[in-house]
Amino acid sequence: MPERWTPDSWRRKPIQQVPDFPDMDALGAVEKQLSTFPPLVFAGEARSLKRQLARVAAGECFLLQGGDCAESFAEHGANNIRDFFRVFLQMAVVLTYAAASPVVKVGRIAGQFAKPRSSPTETRGGVALPSYRGDIVNDNEFTAEGRIPDPRRQIEAYRQSAATLNLLRAFAQGGYANLGSVHQWMLGFVKDSPQSRRYMELADRISEALGFMQACGLDLERHPELRGTELYTSHEALLLGYEEALTRVDSTSGDWYCTSGHMLWIGDRTRQLDHAHVEYCRGIRNPIGLKCGPSMKADDLMRLIEVLDPENEPGRLTLICRMGADRVGELLTPLVRAVAREKRNVIWSCDPMHANTISSASGYKTRPFDRILQEVKGFFAVHAAEGTIAGGVHLEMTGQNVTECTGGARAISDEDLNSRYHTFCDPRLNAEQSIDLAFLLAELLKKERLARQVPMPAAASL
Repeated sequence: MPERWTPDSWRRKPIQQVPDFPDMDALGAVEKQLSTFPPLVFAGEARSLKRQLARVAAGECFLLQGGDCAESFAEHGANNIRDFFRVFLQMAVVLTYAAASPVVKVGRIAGQFAKPRSSPTETRGGVALPSYRGDIVNDNEFTAEGRIPDPRRQIEAYRQSAATLNLLRAFAQGGYANLGSVHQWMLGFVKDSPQSRRYMELADRISEALGFMQACGLDLERHPELRGTELYTSHEALLLGYEEALTRVDSTSGDWYCTSGHMLWIGDRTRQLDHAHVEYCRGIRNPIGLKCGPSMKADDLMRLIEVLDPENEPGRLTLICRMGADRVGELLTPLVRAVAREKRNVIWSCDPMHANTISSASGYKTRPFDRILQEVKGFFAVHAAEGTIAGGVHLEMTGQNVTECTGGARAISDEDLNSRYHTFCDPRLNAEQSIDLAFLLAELLKKERLARQVPMPAAASL
């Protein structure tokens, strides 16, 4: 029997990726202050997401999860939030129509500040300083003062998350997400894309479906399902003191929820069975993600599933697989078979970003678009072969016109990377590449739908 869980029981476990705060009294004071702040999200919203994710697990919906590698204080602003929201909705509309099923939209936003690092220090020019661990911990600027972990940054991260959530909710329900508007944005993208001819057929079919709906008397402004949408938030549960401070008991159920985001995930570097991050996440009732990298073995995965989802609850656990374009078939297949054998109700999601990071000839860390697409195709191929459900994708992306990943319809080259390379951590798909990937993913979803003989409706809701 596992020991009794409490919001702070993780503190009695070994822990990885913890910042070295020099002033523990100051850290404790910040965590105490955070514990008095209002929740950022509500338990009922997390339960609603879990119900939708249960439909993903059953093959009735598709999960689109994406956003920044790491949010920053400096780039926080209404325009950046709006641009991400626009791109994300366009991707969702394309996938909804192709899959003939709803798309569950979960952003890596309003809380994705902390980052794990491969080394505790970074060395430049013979000078070694603490690694940058995200704006919630320290500063990206390479100075001795800036790299000191500062607990006061957690207050700023909370306030930025609250402001971001406020704007996202207004965009989602205030008419900005009107299906007709989203489709017009998408038509503009298709018109300007080098792959315009390839994408136009799907865009035209969506136009015909919308025209049919309007001819039947459906007013896109009057129907809530067509005028607005639901967008949930997620981030990696890495800085556990922050998460504990925002963990609250739900008055209606008596269950504990983390109120910093609707969904949290455990990273590939912190998924040790008897360590702090698994201990914390096993006790909260939010939907949980688990990153599964190349070192994940089937036996280890099954033990983690038993701890994180002992009740085999549909919608509770999403397995986010990051295997690499060349090895996805080899590494994913035994995991899928082990989970299917035990009849576990999980969601399989593909993270095609993290295992496809390379150093370019120009010295930048990048991710080739072709390798990202190759891993997605390999992920779908494994599930098609095993008769299981390819449930979603998990992307690092932005609504900005950055040049961080090579390739895509615009064929960004190594030489182009330095023109708009803005990321603080890992390279992201830019706005065009994100929508490019959605159209290419739509082709995979259409093939999967036809293989399962799912009939195509005249229109699917956003």
